[in-house]
Amino acid sequence: MAQTLETLQRAIELSTRLADIVRTMKVLAAVSIHQYEQAAAALSHYAHTVELGLSGVIRRGGLPRLRYREGKRAAVVFGSDQGLCGRFNENLVAFAEAALAGEARILVVGARAESALEARGVAVEECFFVPGSVAAITATVRQILEKIESWRQEGVTTVDLFHQRPHGRGRPAPVQLRLLPLEESFFRHLGRHPWPGRSLPAFSAPGPVLLGALVRQYLFVSLYRACAESLAAEHGLRLLAMQQAERNIRQHLERLQSVYQQQRQEQITAELLEVAAGFEALLQTEKTNADT
Repeated sequence: MAQTLETLQRAIELSTRLADIVRTMKVLAAVSIHQYEQAAAALSHYAHTVELGLSGVIRRGGLPRLRYREGKRAAVVFGSDQGLCGRFNENLVAFAEAALAGEARILVVGARAESALEARGVAVEECFFVPGSVAAITATVRQILEKIESWRQEGVTTVDLFHQRPHGRGRPAPVQLRLLPLEESFFRHLGRHPWPGRSLPAFSAPGPVLLGALVRQYLFVSLYRACAESLAAEHGLRLLAMQQAERNIRQHLERLQSVYQQQRQEQITAELLEVAAGFEALLQTEKTNADT
């Protein structure tokens, strides 16, 4: 009985420590979600400025002359490096594989997404680590842009982004975004944007040069937003996983404590019975001695 109580006590202590760890991870996940959602929201102001710049250049210089040609296809897949986020990578990879439905050069952000792709027999050309903070997103995006430029020089004309997008407090959903090529309809739509002032801005740089610089900023914004949304979605699933783990541990602790209390009560009862039996034996001995 004593050994059983000691075992139960150790199990209760271990479960309590595990609950503390899960609670800490839950708080960290919630804080991370807030940071990445704020980063994506703050980016929208810069994205609006870039779109206004493109609109101004198009209004002054007209639609750019676009040369479309058939070429190779590539994709950027934003996954995770860490686990404890459900089927975050598996669902994303299944979605990307179905959407690509053919040969494509693939860059992955996240070692677990890379493993999930390779498990499906999909070759991964390169894998980057997932940025560990909001401040690190910019460096990762620049790496991706360098890779895309390298692809373009090697004949890649189509680049798609795949990532998980948060949906409120629910589970995220995988989405696809066509990054390149930029269609004529995209520039035409920007050219029709209402201008906020009375006159268009003047610029000294040649129109094509300025347009190219703004397009690069647009690509940067698209990649940054996809990365931030992916990170928010990842930590959202991790938060759900930690909440479920916390409930399971709490229920397990309640069962352990109930068994412990029951075993403890049985031990106390047994000890009392032993004391009572000993007392009765003592009384019987004294009575026997008195009779003799």
